[in-house]
This record gives sequence, C-alpha cells and structure tokens, in this order.
Amino acid sequence: MKIQIKRGVEVAIYDIDVEDATLLECLNHIKATHDPTLTFASGCRSGVCGSCAVRVNGTEVLSCSYKPNDGDLIEPLRNAEVLRDLVVNMDKPLAFNKRVEAWLDPVSGEIRMGHEDEKANALQSDCILCGACYSACPVYAVNGEFEGPFALTRSWRYVTEKRVSNVKEKLEAVQQNGIWDCTLCNECVPVCPQGIAPKQDINLLRTRSGMEGFMDPNLAGGFGGLDFGGPTF
Repeated sequence: MKIQIKRGVEVAIYDIDVEDATLLECLNHIKATHDPTLTFASGCRSGVCGSCAVRVNGTEVLSCSYKPNDGDLIEPLRNAEVLRDLVVNMDKPLAFNKRVEAWLDPVSGEIRMGHEDEKANALQSDCILCGACYSACPVYAVNGEFEGPFALTRSWRYVTEKRVSNVKEKLEAVQQNGIWDCTLCNECVPVCPQGIAPKQDINLLRTRSGMEGFMDPNLAGGFGGLDFGGPTF
C-alpha cells in the first residue's frame, strides 16, 4: 500500500506492507522502518485527545481512528501554522476560546444542578479541541480573526449553562468576528469526531443574540449609515 504524505511543498510517497492498521499505526511504521525524520502528533491513540488530527484526501480525520487506503494523501490541518510535516501550531486557534469567554465565571450562592441541567450542554462538553472543524472552515480564507466553529460551540455550551448569570456579556463576545461571520456552509459538521454540530450551535447563538437585542453588526452599521438622498425637513 502506498501512502502519500505532504511534507512542506513536497509530497513523499511510502510503500508499506501493513494490514488492518490505523493511519497512526502506519505513520509509526513509516517512522520506524522508512524515515525517522517524519514528524506527526499523537497522544491517547483512542480517539479521545484529538492531537492526531490530519487531513486525508481533503477531509479532516483522527489518524488513530482512520483506516487508510492505497494512494491516500495525508496533509496537515489547514488554517494553522505548519511547524513540520503533519504538526501544526494550535496556539492561535485555541486562543479563540479566551476571546469568546468560554469558561464558567465564579458563582455566588448555591445553584442546584439537576440531571436535565447537566444534559443541556453535554454534547458541546464532549469537544476534544482536535481542530478538525477549524481546519475545514472556509471563512479563514477571508477572515483570519474569525472565532471559529469549536470556540463558538464552547460559547453556546456556557451560554446554556445554568450557573452562568452574565449571558449577555458572553453573547457580546461573539458578535464581532463571530456568529455573524459564519457562512453556515456546514463543512464543520461532518468532520467532528464527537458528532457535534457547530453550525447548529452558531444558529442558536444567533437566535439567543436576537432575543438579547443584538444583531449582525455589519447590517447595523449599514442601516445606520444609509443616505437615500431625499429632502431634509
């Protein structure tokens, strides 16, 4: 089986003899027997940590879960700085979590959480920060400051958190370069290994924002600056 791996501007082709192996096992085999300089990231090897995410034939996958086929082209994630081979720098993508205030603020007093309260954002809490949705997002081609799918999903996780009292402040944090910049193209949904739908969470954030008096700042600016050239009375 031949595996193609993008390394910088070149594509290296490795002919390996393995059966029923994951892509991560193939990468380890290549490093051990063919090319010790090959660089990639991995962690739990169980689809939990998300550190082994790459692109295969243009689609984001976890290499510890994907079973490769002959001729597959393996590339690093998009929209992030490539450090070497299949390893990217996730510092900037992860920093968007801070920008959207994706955390639980100190709670005053006692707030009881029931089973239904815990289930309200259980799916969003399953995000493993693998960066697959971030890589799949086409918005970064035109806006490198877009807060992005996984950060906005985590924003919704805290907006729906019963213990959060400053919901409007958290919604304010996702107005610029956030929910209104998403094109709702759905590219982030099928690549999530956890079955999370960031597009749906962003739509919900838009609805909740409207309920709190927010609107698309681009439209707001446009309406505020309209001049129809009519008479002044």
